[in-house]
Amino acid sequence: MAYNYIGLVNDVNHRLNEVELTSVNFSAAVGEYSAIKDAVNASIRYINQHEYEWPFNHVDQEETLTAGTVRYAFPSDCKTIDFSSFRIKRDATLGNATKRLNVITYEEYLDKHVDIEYNDSTTARALPDYVFRTPSLEFGFVAAPDKAYIVCYEYYRLPVDLISHSDVPAIPEQFRNTIIDGAMHYAYLFRGESQEASMMQQRFLDEIKSMRSLYINRYDYLRSTVITRGHTSVSSFRVG
Repeated sequence: MAYNYIGLVNDVNHRLNEVELTSVNFSAAVGEYSAIKDAVNASIRYINQHEYEWPFNHVDQEETLTAGTVRYAFPSDCKTIDFSSFRIKRDATLGNATKRLNVITYEEYLDKHVDIEYNDSTTARALPDYVFRTPSLEFGFVAAPDKAYIVCYEYYRLPVDLISHSDVPAIPEQFRNTIIDGAMHYAYLFRGESQEASMMQQRFLDEIKSMRSLYINRYDYLRSTVITRGHTSVSSFRVG
């Protein structure tokens, strides 16, 4: 079956020995079929809510700055932004090289730089050096830009529910069975089959742990520069 909404729903229907839906009757499905459609979305939502930074929800974004404008809104589908990823893109027309921006706190911005929002003088504008996060789901730049620089940054999006029969989830197809097992848990709950629901829930959670092991768990290294008698020892230690 195709890896899309109707394909996932029919995977569940097949396991439950139910008649498969078609693209014609999919949107009008009621009763248990409607519950199975909801179960697929519930499974996908659970996977996405289980981890803030699944790589399949990663987005590379560009923002064109406006001269004199300090603050800019988060993308509407943003879950979390990697503020360490902000950089100004090289632009031969504007005459600027690629430049990574340093992060400052909102409090530091208010203490040292906030006047740039009220200073209309073009002489106070320049190529930004810093980026900060506001409490109102915005990010801002210091100095206020003097040109339409392009800023690149990275964020993790909030996925939306599948609606059309042809909608494709952001979760890679290799985890199709994980989605189905989660949907089976919710489908069994709808049927009142608590033992089967509990069994599928445990399998679902185990598969999410495997996803985390593959995508999220990272190992960092600490560099030791301990000086021992007669020589300098430099070693790396894995943590995590």
